[in-house]
Amino acid sequence: MKQLEVQIMGQTYLLGCPEGGDSRLLEAVERVDTAMCKIRDAGKVRARDRIAVLAALNLAFDVPDRANTASSASAPSADGTAAEHSTDSNVLLVSLLERLDQALGEDGRLL
Repeated sequence: MKQLEVQIMGQTYLLGCPEGGDSRLLEAVERVDTAMCKIRDAGKVRARDRIAVLAALNLAFDVPDRANTASSASAPSADGTAAEHSTDSNVLLVSLLERLDQALGEDGRLL
């Protein structure tokens, strides 16, 4: 497994990445960084772990909207590809939460 060094909210993380998954992981990092910085910059929440939880919840809340937009843009096929895409999104979200838990360490467990 390949490792990528990324920055989220100014802090460096070394993340494991499957071969060929670089661009997807970097896009996910960008979404998480943007979401966390937006919450931090609003000035109401200061603790990094709370910002991470709020960002994760916001991103998770948006997943069904993104899935609905994607599925309405293309009709689902008879073989259930749209359902598989939704499941893939859920697996990706769980994976991202696990990576955040690892990055924050035992003291900063999100869930």
